[in-house]
Amino acid sequence: MSRKLNVVGISGSLSAPSRTLSLVQFTTQRLARELDARAQVVDIARLPQLGVMRSREAAGCEETAAFAAVEAADLLVVGSPVYKGSYSGLFKHFIDFVDYGGLVGKPVALLATGGSERHALVIEHQLRPLFAFFQAQPLGTGLFLTDREWSGTTLVGEPAERRFERLVHEATFALRHSSHPLAIAAE
Repeated sequence: MSRKLNVVGISGSLSAPSRTLSLVQFTTQRLARELDARAQVVDIARLPQLGVMRSREAAGCEETAAFAAVEAADLLVVGSPVYKGSYSGLFKHFIDFVDYGGLVGKPVALLATGGSERHALVIEHQLRPLFAFFQAQPLGTGLFLTDREWSGTTLVGEPAERRFERLVHEATFALRHSSHPLAIAAE
């Protein structure tokens, strides 16, 4: 019996409620349906020990489970709100504890939310280089959405819908056409 693929989302938002968290959940669930995969979302704001951790060994049970889920994922969906031109600091703190080898070759869908289009390059200038460092495989299409394009539950407008569908297509293509043994079994 073959194992199902795992799509794991990471929300880098510190707010509750969070438009970023809802976008990561929306995207993760959609990709899981497309791939007949399991879906899980790590909400870093709910990890009680993360902010005080100085080493991975200091992680509590919830943080340890979150790191394990990210490292075992077949596809990551990563989202952060834009804070002063970059992803959130707590998101970076979480990523600092992910095992370097745990992301090699892993497809990553990059998402970001912000108040205006001025922040749209956060995907290209901040998120993409971060995951390239880990030798992950960020998808070609990143999705940056403003308040006008993401209501918190729905994509608003045809351009946002088209970019989202392109991201979904690229993610499913990346898994269905990879040499990953689980991806081949899922076809």
